[in-house]
Amino acid sequence: MRVKLSNSALAIAAAVFAFPAAAQQPKRIIDVGPPFEAELVADLQEPWALAFLPDGRMLVTEKRGALHVVTQDGQVSPAIAGVPAVTYNVHGGLGDVVLHPDFARNRLIYLTWAEAGDGGTSGAAMGRGRLNPDATRLENFEVIWRQSPKVAQERHYSYRMAFSPDGQHLFVTSGDRWTPETAQNNADNLGSVLRLTPDGKAAPGNPLYENGGLAAEMWAYGIRSPVGIAFDAKGELWEVEMGPRGGDEFQKIERGANYGWPLVSYGDEYRGGNIPGHDTRPDLRAPEEYWNPVISPTSMIFYSGDLFPDWRGSALIAGLTSKALIRVTFQCTLAFRTICEAERFPLGGRLREVEQGPDGAVWVLEDGGKDDPAAGRLMRLTPRPKVPSTMR
Repeated sequence: MRVKLSNSALAIAAAVFAFPAAAQQPKRIIDVGPPFEAELVADLQEPWALAFLPDGRMLVTEKRGALHVVTQDGQVSPAIAGVPAVTYNVHGGLGDVVLHPDFARNRLIYLTWAEAGDGGTSGAAMGRGRLNPDATRLENFEVIWRQSPKVAQERHYSYRMAFSPDGQHLFVTSGDRWTPETAQNNADNLGSVLRLTPDGKAAPGNPLYENGGLAAEMWAYGIRSPVGIAFDAKGELWEVEMGPRGGDEFQKIERGANYGWPLVSYGDEYRGGNIPGHDTRPDLRAPEEYWNPVISPTSMIFYSGDLFPDWRGSALIAGLTSKALIRVTFQCTLAFRTICEAERFPLGGRLREVEQGPDGAVWVLEDGGKDDPAAGRLMRLTPRPKVPSTMR
């Protein structure tokens, strides 16, 4: 029996798990108000990303280095073997997970993580391996890309991935690593959105491909902390990023464009200094939407399902400090605007990931935060049952 709860009181029902090594997890329903209710499917340790397998199960990463299979009824597998060792710090750990477009044939999955370097440095890495038939091990795992240079900072790895709709290119976000000047330096691959082959190499046709080296990987640059990328229904790539003290941004990613960081921003320096606004440099690409105060975005999708028909074509963005799911519409009703935030749905916890399930349900991960990493949760959002008019 499902029990509907307010945000202030949770009733817990036991759920029996099929995986023998998994602890029991609570199954709970929270009525968070229109237009959906949230089912708390599983408790996790600092979850970071998820990807759906063809059979409807999920691969879920945890920041401290574990990769699990999780079923839609909340069964959590033991940690999958063969995952690379990670460096765990402020922003670093095990990051994103995506399937190869031809996963049904080759069973390849891609992971990103923070990798230790020399002298206390670290950087993002990306690799791929073959998931064995019983989903207990990654086989023949190999590193296929690295952030360069590694730096002695523990922030802004970013390392989100998205395959192009035709499956021919793998886009990777590479943050500025808390070193702003890197975003304007095409001699490194930081502060950029990169366009690679599925093997992790620079893709022919990139703006600086003929230059060779790290510059050949770059698709767009001048980007601070790109934490989410997704393709819309037209095949255009969009990105959401954390700004400095203010100025989170949502924007279309265009070939060779310079998005201005750290030359311009809608936010200010953490140390208190002012940054010129985007209007001072019309030669630099300005965002379609921005937030000040910030939402602290972490990931995004474009919704295409049937369960929430009013959301089709909208971007859904997960927020950390906002503790909310934010919907950005491309049919903005504000004057002189076509793209803007349309709705914000507080969920009460730090949202790390948002994904669309096979049936059109929306799945989100709460990471619990550094003060309570054990409070991470996987939730499924579905439309609220309609109340018969006789019961109103």
